[in-house]
Amino acid sequence: MSEDYYSLLEVERGASQDDIKKSFRKLAMKYHPDRNPGDKAAEEQFKKIAAAYEVLSDEQKRRQYDQLGHEAFTQGRAGGAPGGSGFAGMDLNDILSQVFGGGFGGGGFGDFFGGGGRPGGPRRGQDLLYSLRISFEDSMFGKEQEIEIPCNESCTRCNGSGCEPGSSKKTCPRCNGRGQVAIQQGFFNMVQTCPQCRGAGSVIEKPCRECNGSGEVKRHKKLTFRIPAGIDEGQRVRLSGEGEAGYQGGEKGDLYVEISIDRHDLFERDGSDLYCTLPIPFAVAALGGTVKVMTISGKRDLTIPPGTQSGAKLRMKGMGVPTQRRGRGDLIVLIRVEVPTNMNSEQKELLKKFAETDKDNGIYPKVKAFIKKYL
Repeated sequence: MSEDYYSLLEVERGASQDDIKKSFRKLAMKYHPDRNPGDKAAEEQFKKIAAAYEVLSDEQKRRQYDQLGHEAFTQGRAGGAPGGSGFAGMDLNDILSQVFGGGFGGGGFGDFFGGGGRPGGPRRGQDLLYSLRISFEDSMFGKEQEIEIPCNESCTRCNGSGCEPGSSKKTCPRCNGRGQVAIQQGFFNMVQTCPQCRGAGSVIEKPCRECNGSGEVKRHKKLTFRIPAGIDEGQRVRLSGEGEAGYQGGEKGDLYVEISIDRHDLFERDGSDLYCTLPIPFAVAALGGTVKVMTISGKRDLTIPPGTQSGAKLRMKGMGVPTQRRGRGDLIVLIRVEVPTNMNSEQKELLKKFAETDKDNGIYPKVKAFIKKYL
């Protein structure tokens, strides 16, 4: 028993032509033989949905089908296709061009599955990705960097043509220069890329002995470029036109240098700001003072306010990461108050006197708040 055309296209009986076309497009992409090589079930399903679309996309045929079903196309028609669609001898390109635009062999659907167009024509070269590890300091200030990369470059002997000098290409005898050949699949006329010239429309009679006809040779080349100041982990520097050579005269691809940065033993980065930890004596924390801090630009003075607590963060403006748009970020200094562990008797006596004169008995605001909440 023949399957219902509406069910095959997964639409309701009252579906609009737009809905029918959208559904056929989706199903055709799913079951097309180019996407399912060797899958006979997918090929058969593709034929069925194509037959269904051929009827339902034509208002006159659709009305006949709605009234009489498959009998409308089988009575008195010995040449009817399986399923009774009257589909025999039909060129599938006509259907596909309605849905995907243009002929099946010249764009739209054919290009989507790799079967259309002229794939052997000029093509842009591949982009390349090169990983580069740099020091933390180089990421901060930038530098001129030289790298050596493997790549495919246009053959200088044949100028990228693939032909031995003095010879030339000839028209492909199989496709007569079209780059495509027609094949019969069941009762469909299909179009695919010519297997002899691979879509170029021409073949090389005498391959270049330097590149064996590919038009490309593998080389190593040295490049010098500028690493911008402030570059971050994972960012890429683009070098235009330094990728693979193009095919058949196509433009070169680009080279992308992806940056990895060594960790620093003092600084950590967060966006445009830097962070570091600074231990200070407890006397400086209590009384205040000026201490030396190492920044990426060298040693700088940092004022410690009296009563600075361990864990406090002090900001040094403009001592962070250089940025192109916002100037430099800041350096955030995390204070760690160091308490002496080996005091002499004189130091201990002084601390005892301090404790005796402390009217708060060491119960300062944070201590008081902690006692009140937890003790």
